Amino acid sequence: MLIYEGVEPIDIGGTIGVLSMARRILPNVSTNVIARFSGPVPLAGGLTVIADHGIDTAPVCDVVIVCGGPGWPLAAADQAILGYLRGLSPETVASVCTGAMILGAAGLLDGRMATTRRHAVGAESVAPLDLLGCGGTVRTTVAQVVDAGVVTGGGVSLAIDTTLYLLGRIYGEDAAAEVARIMEYSRAYEANRAALGIRVDLAGR
Repeated sequence: MLIYEGVEPIDIGGTIGVLSMARRILPNVSTNVIARFSGPVPLAGGLTVIADHGIDTAPVCDVVIVCGGPGWPLAAADQAILGYLRGLSPETVASVCTGAMILGAAGLLDGRMATTRRHAVGAESVAPLDLLGCGGTVRTTVAQVVDAGVVTGGGVSLAIDTTLYLLGRIYGEDAAAEVARIMEYSRAYEANRAALGIRVDLAGR
């Protein structure tokens, strides 16, 4: 997970919670928390998380999941973070919620379909999904998860669904379904899939 100051805790909790449960049946799963610098990172709401690695010492990961939260505009303007993301292969990059805004700023979503949070919150005058698509370089859609090579997930609680999808992409659908089952999340996962769906855009892969 790539985090930054102002990440929404539910994005981290949804992601790392799924991966923690996945280790019950997929013992090779491991997690790393990466930030601009290693050490404490204050999140939205007052919680602080310790990042294992700074971007300069980040390990090679199967997937780097960029979390979302109200701090995304500053992260999207941080050239060091953007440079780190540009150095990754597209198929190893994913986002949850407004983490897609950071991927967009890095140019990783250009010419691809993507999704993010679809409603404006608080002082926001434009929904992130509309903002992501306003430049015309990203094809946005309302979806649970979009896989266009780069994987993007919808808003907030869909961090759970996005992480389950990524587990399925790496380990197979049966493994993802079993993780959802042991989390007692199967019904919610299927309901979200029925309501928002998973979009696989072969043109972007």
